[in-house]
Amino acid sequence: MEHPMQSEQELKTGTTTVGLIAKDCVVLASDQRATMGFLIANKTAQKIYKITDRIGATIAGSVADAQNIMDLLRAEAKLFEIQRNRPIRVRALTRLLSNIMFQARGGYLLQCLVGGFDDEGPQVFYTDYIGSVLPDKFTATGSGSPVALGVLETAYKDGLPKKKAIEIAIRAVAAAIERDAASGNSILVSVIDKNGYQVVDKETIQKIWKSE
Repeated sequence: MEHPMQSEQELKTGTTTVGLIAKDCVVLASDQRATMGFLIANKTAQKIYKITDRIGATIAGSVADAQNIMDLLRAEAKLFEIQRNRPIRVRALTRLLSNIMFQARGGYLLQCLVGGFDDEGPQVFYTDYIGSVLPDKFTATGSGSPVALGVLETAYKDGLPKKKAIEIAIRAVAAAIERDAASGNSILVSVIDKNGYQVVDKETIQKIWKSE
């Protein structure tokens, strides 16, 4: 993820985020490094956002664009809930994000993973800066994504228990941190299931990370 002081020409989605579907939940994970060219501008960047009680999103790209879009999605989701008297579904929120990105046609320099849980079960969607939407069982974004996807391709299986899915997500981001200069510092992990949105504590993340 890039610092907002970077010019458009310098932005390159430097980061690593992953999303995967487990048996009864979705796991989202990311690193925390924000870069400005070759400078590490921030070591505690927030790259996973809670949108609703059962939907989260990861970001890769421009910090300013990401913050603006995440705020907009939160507001639209809350408005939908007030008007319809029910929470917005994961697929509907993803389509809203896609429409915003498509209308801007590259005006927002941002890749997102949207993950959540509703009556269709756990879901993960990849979206890019021109509005593409791709559902998948596991996926990754950012400059470290090729390395992360290598781990996911090897370790992922259908019906993963929550604990194992968290471990795989951490391993994938950790592998990217080892090989991608734009990813690093710390790892964030969130889990979304029928009980809602939960943030995995730092101690658990560190224990899994350091055991690799």
